[in-house]
Amino acid sequence: MSFRGKVAAVGTGLAGIGEAPGLTQIDLTVIAAKQALDEAGLGFGDVDGLFAANLQNIFAPLNVGEYLGIRPKLSEGTQIGGSSPVAHLIWAALALDAGLIDTALICYGSTQRTVAGKLLSPSTSEPLIYEQPFGPRYPISSYALNASRHMYEYGTTREQLASVAISARQWAAKNPDAFMRGPLSVDDVLGARMVADPLTVRDCCLVTDGAGAVVLTRSDRARDLVKKPVYLLGAAMAHWHRQISQMPDLTVTCASETGPRAFEMAKLGPADMDVLELYDAFTINTIMFLEDLGFFAKGEAAGFIAEGGIAPGGSLPVNTNGGGLSCVHPGMYGIFTVIEAIQQIRSQCGERQIDGAKTAVSHGNGGHFSSQVTAIWGDGETL
Repeated sequence: MSFRGKVAAVGTGLAGIGEAPGLTQIDLTVIAAKQALDEAGLGFGDVDGLFAANLQNIFAPLNVGEYLGIRPKLSEGTQIGGSSPVAHLIWAALALDAGLIDTALICYGSTQRTVAGKLLSPSTSEPLIYEQPFGPRYPISSYALNASRHMYEYGTTREQLASVAISARQWAAKNPDAFMRGPLSVDDVLGARMVADPLTVRDCCLVTDGAGAVVLTRSDRARDLVKKPVYLLGAAMAHWHRQISQMPDLTVTCASETGPRAFEMAKLGPADMDVLELYDAFTINTIMFLEDLGFFAKGEAAGFIAEGGIAPGGSLPVNTNGGGLSCVHPGMYGIFTVIEAIQQIRSQCGERQIDGAKTAVSHGNGGHFSSQVTAIWGDGETL
């Protein structure tokens, strides 16, 4: 089954990027949702499909729906980590194509910075029983293992890891909404506080507040709405493990499965993509996803990045908003990969806009390189 081009994004919204004192995560979610609906020329009463998952709110669809005053025909709140909002695209597309709903709202919000002030760990109700006795600092300890193994297998260096963070910061400098926009050098990254060898604090995502929302509808209806539709051309999800100790190969994620399936549905390939928005919770993520999604062979992405290939002016624009490393990371980052991809195709990105962007990838990651979801977007010319 394929839903290629059958549904389209018609609105996006952002709220509380960075710090939002005095507001709750549902407050931020609803502000972003209103922006997205306003952009589409729709109202809360038009929403009959609601998709939400949240680390701070286990009943996210119920609470968001109550706050909005809506009674959706269908809701979905499956939690598979930071990739959840990207996975919701699949369920929304299927529901829209089946005629179960007419307007889907996918939303996420968190006040992780002002309320929690630190990275969230697995709850006590979900102990990772084979790993926790060794005292890991989740999730950083897990990703440090991946980085170490990639360095061992392919000769990846700490300087190359640092180049990922520098590229993200250079994009963030062009984004007025980004939380961290100041200059960043290789020495700054390498000299920052070590968190889990080989990852310093600058190899790690931000801890921020923030919310995002996306409105989808069927393509025939989307063409009659206010903004330029951006079409969902393909999407795929997978998960291979939960605990990092059960990852089959520490240098290969199941993005190696979701990427090919999503591209097949989209009838496009990596070479056809103009913009990439990848879940960069840590610097190693960007390297591994570029390889697993088929843009580079294993061991080749890091050198390309170190030469400026994904930075502004490079041949492959990646994480053009500044990513989770420099723009925003409120617990889960997936929704922001979707929003930036859509806005790039709509030419809404100001100084960081990629000229002529017609296609984009949104890639979400959840858990400890556990769940992966790839979505491919295109403008009307790609149909």
